[in-house]
Amino acid sequence: MLDHPDVTALYDRYLSLAADGGTPRARDAAEQLGVSEAELVEAKGTAGLSRALRPHEERGFAPLLEQMPEMGEVMVLTRNQSCVHERHGTFGNVRIGEKMGLVLNKSVDLRIFINHWASGFAVEEDVKSGKRLSLQFFDPQGTAIHKIYATAKTDRPAFEALIEAWVDRNPQKLVPLPPEPPKADRPDSEIDVPALRRDWQAMTDTHQFFGMLRRHKTGRLQALRLAGDDLSHRVAADAAARMLDMAAADAVPIMVFVANKGCIQIHSGPVSTIKTMGPWLNVLDPEFNLHLRTDHIAESRIVRKPTKDGIVTSLELFDSEGGVICTFFGERHEGEGELAGWRDVLARLEREVAA
Repeated sequence: MLDHPDVTALYDRYLSLAADGGTPRARDAAEQLGVSEAELVEAKGTAGLSRALRPHEERGFAPLLEQMPEMGEVMVLTRNQSCVHERHGTFGNVRIGEKMGLVLNKSVDLRIFINHWASGFAVEEDVKSGKRLSLQFFDPQGTAIHKIYATAKTDRPAFEALIEAWVDRNPQKLVPLPPEPPKADRPDSEIDVPALRRDWQAMTDTHQFFGMLRRHKTGRLQALRLAGDDLSHRVAADAAARMLDMAAADAVPIMVFVANKGCIQIHSGPVSTIKTMGPWLNVLDPEFNLHLRTDHIAESRIVRKPTKDGIVTSLELFDSEGGVICTFFGERHEGEGELAGWRDVLARLEREVAA
């Protein structure tokens, strides 16, 4: 346990906040207390509810993640400011290099940018079902990147042994870096739009899109605005809700991508239980949950990218600063064309806008 007066004082402030209005979620509580979520999790160590994890000297938390297939089923959670993606499943096919990594099981499907994983904790919480154990990882600013929760199907002794092997016996107080301001786009007038369109139409793989943005030094939403309606056009703000309702009704399997700067988490498969609760649009299925803040959606776009397997179409959601909230595709695999059912769902969305 870290013995530091600032950490102890923060935990006392957290207890007062919880006593005044119940126990808010960690991210919300941290915001109310004016600290990062990582600092709040660190402070919970005062009561023995968290323990810092020790990254490998050269590979950071990569070796820990490479042990996760041995844990059995877990629940993985990746979120950004506006969307939470939760998936039950097992790790497998874990490959992590110096900066990037992959977890390529269908149930746990991740793209990992390991150089952003700055700190980690083992966390124990009291919930209605009992003690909930998790591993929680944060970026240099103390923002949550990825969380891994033990479930009833987890090999609990193996999970606890993993924690013991990686606990930092001499933790130092966290000193998060200040938040990074959003990077401003260049003026539209400086973008060579005809060249952008030529490069876009010449793509043979959706992953080439990111290299194209770098070459043209354009922001993602900026490129979508400039490319032309045949490649990207705006649809209604409630397009995600309409799309999920139609995909559920027609049993169209979809892919749901939620990302932050350290991790992309992907669900592939059908969705069935769609519910709206206040500003939150939710998918509440046994193996997959999505929680989307609809009041944060400033722009929704249908985007078409050429590949060697034909056009691939996505529904992409953006916040008021142009950041990506969530991206949806029809389920597909390398070498396969796009699902006719997915194209039909998006065609109906487009007809609604036209009407």
